[in-house]
Amino acid sequence: MLHRAALALAGTSVAFHMYLIFSGLVPNLLSRPVHLALALPWTFVFSSRPQGRTERLFGYGLCVSGLLACAYVALYREHLGDQYGALEGPFQYLVAAVLLMVVLDLARRAIKLALPLVATLALAYGCFGQYLPGEFGHPGIPLDSFLGTLTIAEGGVWGPLTGVSVNVVAVFVMLGAFVGAGEGGAGFMALATRLAGRYRAGAAKVSVLASALFGSISGSASANVASTGAITLPTMKRLGYPAPFAAAVEAVASTGGQIMPPLMGAGAFVMVELLRTSYNQIMAAAILPALLFFWGVWLSVDRYARQTGLVGMRPEELPDTRTLLVTAPFFLLPFGILLGMLFLTGYTPQYAAGVAIIVAALLLVTDRSGRIRLAAARTRFEKALIDAARQIAGIAAIIVCAGIVIGVLNMTGLGVKVTSMIVGFSGGNLWMALLFTALACLILGMEVPTTAAYIICVSVAGPALQTLGLPPLQAHLFVFWFALLSTITPPVCGTVFIAAGMAETPWVPTALHAMRLGLGLYLVPLAFVANPALIQPDQAPLAAAAALVKIGLGLWLLGQGVATRGSAWWRRGLTLAGGLLVIFALPIR
Repeated sequence: MLHRAALALAGTSVAFHMYLIFSGLVPNLLSRPVHLALALPWTFVFSSRPQGRTERLFGYGLCVSGLLACAYVALYREHLGDQYGALEGPFQYLVAAVLLMVVLDLARRAIKLALPLVATLALAYGCFGQYLPGEFGHPGIPLDSFLGTLTIAEGGVWGPLTGVSVNVVAVFVMLGAFVGAGEGGAGFMALATRLAGRYRAGAAKVSVLASALFGSISGSASANVASTGAITLPTMKRLGYPAPFAAAVEAVASTGGQIMPPLMGAGAFVMVELLRTSYNQIMAAAILPALLFFWGVWLSVDRYARQTGLVGMRPEELPDTRTLLVTAPFFLLPFGILLGMLFLTGYTPQYAAGVAIIVAALLLVTDRSGRIRLAAARTRFEKALIDAARQIAGIAAIIVCAGIVIGVLNMTGLGVKVTSMIVGFSGGNLWMALLFTALACLILGMEVPTTAAYIICVSVAGPALQTLGLPPLQAHLFVFWFALLSTITPPVCGTVFIAAGMAETPWVPTALHAMRLGLGLYLVPLAFVANPALIQPDQAPLAAAAALVKIGLGLWLLGQGVATRGSAWWRRGLTLAGGLLVIFALPIR
């Protein structure tokens, strides 16, 4: 019974978001409350996390209360629009309190305590910040306007970030779910194994390629580890790879999924909204840095293999041509249609992804044998629906809660004050400001998911970096990359923990391997700050290509300097040369 209810909810969620793609404009105070209402049961009712009886019953109560509050906003949206963000009467105060409580607990259950705690502190600052002495106080905001802007207007819970979750992120999450439910995952692995398996440390390089391919669709580091790691980790261990190294390869390669277009863990779509730019420009800016990251991981794996004697996969372990030909279309067709419509037509990314979803759904009726198996197709379709709806709900929990923080920052002017503080502490030096920003991203990212860490950090630090001369797109990409640091950097390194658990090995040596393998994650953001042409291949292709080659050579020299077993001066010379090639370039504007 519970499975049928979950399936019905999943079907409703997917149908609603598909309807939004092809239906034209839908009022924001209708689509966004429905989006949140469809997300609530996945966390409060169908959650897989262990819950006590009291917590479960409390969750049911919050779910019903949240559904009623969302319905009220959606049904009375025209009347609420006439109030200009000011609450009227005790009932609307109750609705506001219920919505805020529901969103905070939704985030707590979905992603632990850190983000809702930040949102709670933001709410407290908005209510009581006028009593703070000095420049960090604010003049005070009437409670009806403060709560109303957050809950019945488009300034917090229903703000632009929630719009990104509704209109764009959900669409690409559905695409990933439908491609992954069929033979698309097998196609990813077959192509990666055929291309990289025969080389030195072939199984590890398969992990790098497969994670890049799968991550470009899924956009989730943890999903990447769980899916590709289930295949690559046992293979690496069976071939004699040290378990910490195997787990580190999977963790680092899977992290790259969040910086590889087109999905980028929802970051690309949030950037589109915050920067008011085109999706194609974000993709163009992100692609070369992402390739450099995977190039760095590939080089690190190859060096380790050369030093330890790790060999490639045996010929009989590689997929034959027939396997490749019959599985590759399951991801090449949807992916090719998506990219073709993005770059060759005037359709929006959402529309292109919608068509790709339909193609991926149609491909579920068959498998690599080419036969139509309706029973198996039904199972695959149900899995795609549930995976898509559950992932949409998880991202909604993050983005809606982060929307509260952004709403408070905008209303109180706190973001401007933090910006001034960063500029003051850096002494007007861009590189010092970048250092402060990187540390803030690392600390915040320890407990807050990457997308939320990026949103919050770029809201307060982005204007400071732009004040010091960094173009907006560079500032946003820099913050987004460094929001990923905590995925492989101790003490909180999420993908390392997952991969180490799957490989049944201690996490500390895995984390040390991961930091060496993921050197590019620390250096490439500095490289595209110093070499702006790297993120402008659409405007200056020759300069971008030159920057790509120069930085790629620099990463190779740095790796040689770190790993070479020669005299100290030789290693230092290689490291210095590599560092100069990566960072030294034209003056920063």
